[in-house]
Amino acid sequence: MLGFGPAIDYKELLNKGAQIVDVRTRGEYASGHIKGSVNIPLNELTLNIKKLKKDKPVITCCASGMRSATAKSTLISLGYTEVYNGGGWMSLNGKI
Repeated sequence: MLGFGPAIDYKELLNKGAQIVDVRTRGEYASGHIKGSVNIPLNELTLNIKKLKKDKPVITCCASGMRSATAKSTLISLGYTEVYNGGGWMSLNGKI
Protein backbone atom coordinates (compact mmCIF):
# COMPACT_ATOMS: atom_id res chain seq x y z
CA MET A 1 0.00 0.00 0.00
CA LEU A 2 1.07 3.55 -0.56
CA GLY A 3 2.84 5.14 2.37
CA PHE A 4 3.31 1.87 4.25
CA GLY A 5 6.67 0.20 4.63
CA PRO A 6 9.78 0.47 6.70
CA ALA A 7 10.35 3.82 8.37
CA ILE A 8 13.04 5.89 6.68
CA ASP A 9 15.63 7.59 8.86
CA TYR A 10 16.22 10.80 6.90
CA LYS A 11 18.80 12.05 9.41
CA GLU A 12 20.85 8.91 8.83
CA LEU A 13 20.57 9.36 5.07
CA LEU A 14 21.90 12.90 5.43
CA ASN A 15 24.76 11.57 7.53
CA LYS A 16 25.54 9.28 4.57
CA GLY A 17 25.74 12.34 2.30
CA ALA A 18 22.20 12.30 0.90
CA GLN A 19 21.24 15.00 -1.55
CA ILE A 20 17.86 16.68 -1.07
CA VAL A 21 16.25 17.61 -4.37
CA ASP A 22 13.26 19.95 -4.23
CA VAL A 23 11.33 19.56 -7.48
CA ARG A 24 8.95 22.49 -6.99
CA THR A 25 9.03 25.55 -9.23
CA ARG A 26 11.63 28.24 -8.61
CA GLY A 27 8.93 30.51 -7.18
CA GLU A 28 7.74 27.86 -4.75
CA TYR A 29 11.30 27.15 -3.70
CA ALA A 30 12.03 30.86 -3.18
CA SER A 31 9.08 31.11 -0.79
CA GLY A 32 10.66 28.53 1.53
CA HIS A 33 12.81 25.42 1.36
CA ILE A 34 15.07 23.05 3.29
CA LYS A 35 18.50 24.51 3.94
CA GLY A 36 21.07 22.76 1.78
CA SER A 37 18.53 21.41 -0.72
CA VAL A 38 18.96 21.89 -4.44
CA ASN A 39 16.06 23.16 -6.53
CA ILE A 40 15.55 21.31 -9.80
CA PRO A 41 11.97 21.78 -11.01
CA LEU A 42 10.42 18.46 -12.03
CA ASN A 43 10.10 19.47 -15.68
CA GLU A 44 13.87 20.24 -15.76
CA LEU A 45 15.07 17.16 -13.87
CA THR A 46 16.43 15.19 -16.82
CA LEU A 47 18.14 18.30 -18.22
CA ASN A 48 19.96 18.93 -14.93
CA ILE A 49 20.67 15.35 -13.93
CA LYS A 50 24.43 15.93 -13.82
CA LYS A 51 23.93 18.09 -10.72
CA LEU A 52 23.21 14.89 -8.77
CA LYS A 53 25.72 12.24 -7.76
CA LYS A 54 24.72 8.64 -8.45
CA ASP A 55 26.85 7.30 -5.60
CA LYS A 56 24.98 9.23 -2.89
CA PRO A 57 21.39 8.77 -1.65
CA VAL A 58 18.84 11.16 -3.12
CA ILE A 59 15.79 12.43 -1.22
CA THR A 60 13.14 14.09 -3.36
CA CYS A 61 10.58 16.57 -2.02
CA CYS A 62 7.96 18.99 -3.28
CA ALA A 63 4.82 20.58 -1.83
CA SER A 64 2.72 17.48 -1.14
CA GLY A 65 4.65 14.43 -2.32
CA MET A 66 3.12 13.92 -5.75
CA ARG A 67 5.85 15.54 -7.86
CA SER A 68 8.56 14.07 -5.64
CA ALA A 69 7.13 10.59 -6.29
CA THR A 70 7.39 11.25 -10.03
CA ALA A 71 10.95 12.55 -9.54
CA LYS A 72 11.87 9.38 -7.64
CA SER A 73 10.59 7.20 -10.49
CA THR A 74 12.46 9.33 -13.03
CA LEU A 75 15.73 9.09 -11.10
CA ILE A 76 15.40 5.33 -10.74
CA SER A 77 14.80 5.03 -14.48
CA LEU A 78 18.02 7.03 -15.01
CA GLY A 79 20.07 4.59 -12.96
CA TYR A 80 19.97 6.10 -9.48
CA THR A 81 19.71 3.22 -7.03
CA GLU A 82 19.13 4.85 -3.65
CA VAL A 83 16.23 7.29 -4.05
CA TYR A 84 13.66 8.20 -1.39
CA ASN A 85 10.46 10.20 -1.70
CA GLY A 86 10.59 12.62 1.22
CA GLY A 87 7.11 13.96 0.41
CA GLY A 88 6.23 17.54 1.24
CA TRP A 89 9.21 19.71 2.06
CA MET A 90 7.77 21.09 5.29
CA SER A 91 7.05 17.60 6.60
CA LEU A 92 10.50 16.39 5.54
CA ASN A 93 12.12 19.41 7.20
CA GLY A 94 10.57 18.30 10.49
CA LYS A 95 12.12 14.84 10.11
CA ILE A 96 15.69 16.00 9.60
